[in-house]
Amino acid sequence: MKKVVKTENAPAPIGPYNQAILAGNTLYISGQIALDPGSGELKIDDLEEETVLVLENLKAILKEAGLNLNHVVKTSIFISDMNNFGKINEVYSRYFNADNAPARETLEVANLPKFVNVEISAIAVKF
Repeated sequence: MKKVVKTENAPAPIGPYNQAILAGNTLYISGQIALDPGSGELKIDDLEEETVLVLENLKAILKEAGLNLNHVVKTSIFISDMNNFGKINEVYSRYFNADNAPARETLEVANLPKFVNVEISAIAVKF
């Protein structure tokens, strides 16, 4: 059975999709960008701040589903410029302990929604 997961503590979708879907014990979180859930303002002027906001949006969705970052088994990171990989990775490492970090891929893409610099999606599992 599929359950839609949504919270006002993360940005509303900007298209015909949901923030996350819980299917059984697996939570599929749609790609998050640096939209401030309170103001709706896009925060892309500072890459570190942008990456933090993306990860905080992911955390808010996880929390709504009764999960946390330790439940994340896979992330996908989409970036507009591979030269930003190191900066994004540094912020990411504050959220995921290297010993328990999820599987992941990082891809450079031509463009992202609203022309942001980073978008991250995740899959989490209730243990």
